[in-house]
Amino acid sequence: MKANNQIPKLTTQVIPIWSCIVACIGLCLAWAPAAEGATPSDIVSKTSTAVIDVLQNKDLSLLEKRANIEKIVYANVDFDVVSRLVLARNWSKFNDAQQAEFINEFKKHISATYSKNIDSFNNEKVVIDGEREEARGDRTVLTRILRSGGGEPFLVQYRLRKKGEQWMIIDVIVEGVSMISNFRSQFQEIMTKGGPDHLLELLREKSAAAEKELEGK
Repeated sequence: MKANNQIPKLTTQVIPIWSCIVACIGLCLAWAPAAEGATPSDIVSKTSTAVIDVLQNKDLSLLEKRANIEKIVYANVDFDVVSRLVLARNWSKFNDAQQAEFINEFKKHISATYSKNIDSFNNEKVVIDGEREEARGDRTVLTRILRSGGGEPFLVQYRLRKKGEQWMIIDVIVEGVSMISNFRSQFQEIMTKGGPDHLLELLREKSAAAEKELEGK
């Protein structure tokens, strides 16, 4: 009998819906090739405005915005590292083909999940507060997201790791909630109940449902 487990609504369960757009921005910030010697803060500072411009562009349809964001994300987020981090010790339970499929399905799941909320963006502004060194040579860029209507800003951190000469985003932490940790806890529960094949099946189903919902917009 088919298990009825479902992947929850992920980040939207623990932070406001518009913050999913902030997380999406976070995943997109490193879209431009970094100049030699550029720091992670340089990358965030120089590219955040360009990414927000895509979200503010009223001449672009939802699907066009999504396509632009996907190109940015897929080229500049290290999904190999992200996938290993979210699966943690479960990564070794996937064979090579399953690992490749997981990376592909996880990328599609990220895109479909956050694309549903693109139109929730409301002229938020990014303020860089600095960066700090982390283990393994990683850097975390500290920012505040200023809401257009005022009120307390949201704190967002972007963790980057250098791959060759390019800094790549590997995690986004919104108001203390790590994207990696959030996915990891949910995937661990699913793995415990059904293993790699079950997790892959649920990712495919969840992405397909999100795609169908997007087609109706």
